[in-house]
Amino acid sequence: MKYIDSNMLIYATLDDNKKGEWCRSLLKKIEDGDEKAGTSYLTYDEVLWKIDKATSKEDALEVVETILTMPNLRFFEVDSEVIWKAHQLIKREDFDPRDAIHLSTAVNHGIYTIVSEDTDFDKTSEVEREWMV
Repeated sequence: MKYIDSNMLIYATLDDNKKGEWCRSLLKKIEDGDEKAGTSYLTYDEVLWKIDKATSKEDALEVVETILTMPNLRFFEVDSEVIWKAHQLIKREDFDPRDAIHLSTAVNHGIYTIVSEDTDFDKTSEVEREWMV
């Protein structure tokens, strides 16, 4: 299973170039059941906010509704266990809070591959980052 970072979903929505095409291709594989994937409910916030700023609230709501109902994309809760692990990651490896929550969510669910453009995930040995392969 792969963990999908919010930037991948944002590129899939807003980028008409190579990045967007690659992201949409991976989302199609997830939707078709060829790839197993999950993400945090934090992703809802990040995607909604970014799409709203780039286009409109209506477009953003439509995009996140599509993501929330996408077949084969699991959403994971952000609970106290995730937050405490994120807190430790921030202290130990100086992650930004949102990245720490994503990383903590992935690891807490046994996911060790994060699909993300964010190179901050490269500074930990807990996961491997995948991007445009």
